Amino acid sequence: MKLKIGVGAGLIGLLMLTMVTGAAAQGGAAANPELQQRVAALKQSIAANQQKLHKYQWTEVQQMTLKGETKPQLQFMCQYGPDGKVEKYPMSEQQQPSGGPLKRRMVEKKKQEIKDYLGDVKTLLGQYIPPNPQKIQQAAQSGNVSLSKEPAAGLVVITFKNYAQPGDQMAVSFDPKAKKVVTINVSTYMGEAKDTVTLNVSFSNLPDGTNYVEKTVLDLAAKQMVITTLNTNYHLFGQPGV
Repeated sequence: MKLKIGVGAGLIGLLMLTMVTGAAAQGGAAANPELQQRVAALKQSIAANQQKLHKYQWTEVQQMTLKGETKPQLQFMCQYGPDGKVEKYPMSEQQQPSGGPLKRRMVEKKKQEIKDYLGDVKTLLGQYIPPNPQKIQQAAQSGNVSLSKEPAAGLVVITFKNYAQPGDQMAVSFDPKAKKVVTINVSTYMGEAKDTVTLNVSFSNLPDGTNYVEKTVLDLAAKQMVITTLNTNYHLFGQPGV
């Protein structure tokens, strides 16, 4: 009988612990009504804004610095494709490597390695920009979200931890009156924590109120690489740019 009672008590204790843990996780945002409200407004703003952006084309100007050396500037015409992903079309000529065949092969190999690495970085950052409403909700339910304020600017800062992978962080500065994202700062990593990736994103508004990424600064410390991107010349499909 003692054995049965012990097992029963153990099961009850385990169930109670599970219930308490689950309630604590779900209560992360619920325990703070203001935080819950801000997270909900952020999710709604992002979802509505993405629909507006899909109507636009724009120009992306990209500048890379590699180990202190400034590389030739690149330009792309960008738009959202049918799959919802951004399509880029080169607007500037790619500089051809100089030198003999051996040097050209070495340069091309290095360029391909960088291209492959940046492809992996793009995939990683696609989990953060634009922020995913589902991941935002998961972070809120897990208690991995906090709220701070910048009274002088009239902004709130919603910080998410363990957002896309363990140990990462994404801080979103949000204007609750305008219901617009102002900045996003991401701190994450590629594979190993030492391969840090930081991304600072600044937003602006189009005449119709659409919120768009105006500037990004991507710092890849392990590769000694910094990529600054400016997005300009937004215009609706079928209309000339300005």
